[in-house]
Amino acid sequence: MGWLADETGLEKCAANFAPLTPLSHLRRAADVFAGREALVGHGRRLDYRALHARVSRLAAALAGAGVRPGDVVATLMPNVAPHVEATWGVPACGAVINAINTRLDTETVRYILQHGGARIVLVDSQFLALAEQACAELGEAAPRLIEVADPGAGHPASGRHTEYEDFLATGREDVAWVMPTDEWESLALNYTSGTTGRPKGVVYHHRGAYLSTMGQVVSWRMVLYPRYLTIVPLFHCNAWCHPWMMPLVGGAVICCRDITAAAIYHALAEEGATHFGGAPIVLNTIINARAEERRPFSQVVEVFTAGAPPPAATLAAIEPLGFNVTQVYGLTETYGPDAECIWRAEEWDSLSEEDRAAIKARTGVAMPFMEEVIVGDTEHAPVPRDAAALGEILHRGNGVMKGYFRNPAATAEAFRGGWFHSGDIAYWHEDGYIKIADRSKDIIISGGENVSSVEVENVLMHHPAILLAAVVARPDEKWGEVPCAFVEVKDGATIDEEEVIAFCRARLAGFKTPKRVVVRELPKTSTGKIQKFALRKIASEV
Repeated sequence: MGWLADETGLEKCAANFAPLTPLSHLRRAADVFAGREALVGHGRRLDYRALHARVSRLAAALAGAGVRPGDVVATLMPNVAPHVEATWGVPACGAVINAINTRLDTETVRYILQHGGARIVLVDSQFLALAEQACAELGEAAPRLIEVADPGAGHPASGRHTEYEDFLATGREDVAWVMPTDEWESLALNYTSGTTGRPKGVVYHHRGAYLSTMGQVVSWRMVLYPRYLTIVPLFHCNAWCHPWMMPLVGGAVICCRDITAAAIYHALAEEGATHFGGAPIVLNTIINARAEERRPFSQVVEVFTAGAPPPAATLAAIEPLGFNVTQVYGLTETYGPDAECIWRAEEWDSLSEEDRAAIKARTGVAMPFMEEVIVGDTEHAPVPRDAAALGEILHRGNGVMKGYFRNPAATAEAFRGGWFHSGDIAYWHEDGYIKIADRSKDIIISGGENVSSVEVENVLMHHPAILLAAVVARPDEKWGEVPCAFVEVKDGATIDEEEVIAFCRARLAGFKTPKRVVVRELPKTSTGKIQKFALRKIASEV
């Protein structure tokens, strides 16, 4: 028998155990970093003492309005300071925050409010009509609306609802927060995009969010006092958990309501932003900014990019401008990023610019808070690490959601075999780095050959006139499917379909070369992801 066979007196107690929750970060920061700047936006600069006070007022006001622990409070706001406050204030009263995509249609917002059962919605004045229309369809079951005005951005209060500041005034700063007694308690409810039916409600627990904040600090090589620019929407995986992470290191959150090149450069130059996350489209926005939008800045800006594998051409173009880009990968179901492309300087610094960019476009390896991220076959066994064998990216660990709200069948399907199934198809390099080949639904099967739309898009992005590219399957009588390319061109540039096809044919096998090239603006989600489901419909008609 080992010496631990008798553990009498070694039980958990208040002195040696506390449920993990990101709320503890802000509570600590209000003491340790009390006078440091914590939040910039809405015409205010709050230090951690002031942020903690406003969050406490919000928690008390929500409780006073009848919100009880376990209830859902929704938000319908862009990246503004009150949205950051709600990210803390809603769970501080024991409720679950449901941040809703501001670009959704009325029917989808109505469905989310009904399915999630929100008691209150904090809504920005810009989106008040959307919220009112969605609530009108819910009748007596509609949640109460609290209007968050932003007159400085041209969105004054309508006067039809209690305004946010008046609502805060009903709360107290000295209220005790409702901390979780079990770290498995629900923290957030995030709805997926719902491009193939009703969106699914992804439920986060306190433990997963806490560990994500810890792991991402390591992955981002963060030291004390970073200045984080909110480009990832707060309604998208709670901005990848980054606002919950900032108090851990005494950092400041800089709000960016409108994601434009001018706004980003302003934040870099005037606010000294040091970190931000965003999709590759954000990188292209920076690269292709007009001269009058650019501002000089002296710091090297650390960037997490995700949403789609960044084209090597994009990476090669942005880094000389003062940005160090790390590709990360994840899903709503994994609290945002859970894999990263760790840079091996001793091996890769000496490579050519093109080769370095190609490596940075890899998906990477599991982040510290995940147990395993693998490429598995249909039996969940790892595929060979030969840069050829395809499989599905599978996830396992504390950074995986609790499941889908009120959808046990979808939860069971996602977790079959003891893994979370991403639906992303990838291969493994010999060194253990994963590389996404495509979404399972985006693989093009042409004449029995698999064509990766990502590979074709990477080639297209090297064309000097192309700003953005997306490739989808187009039905074909002979081959079953063939690649069809959709491209946006840069300002002032022109493009010829035959020339683009020839450009691709010189760099790709014939069956991978697009058979059609359509020049048009690409439909995108609010996070900058290209909506391929919409392009597939167009491709079937051209």
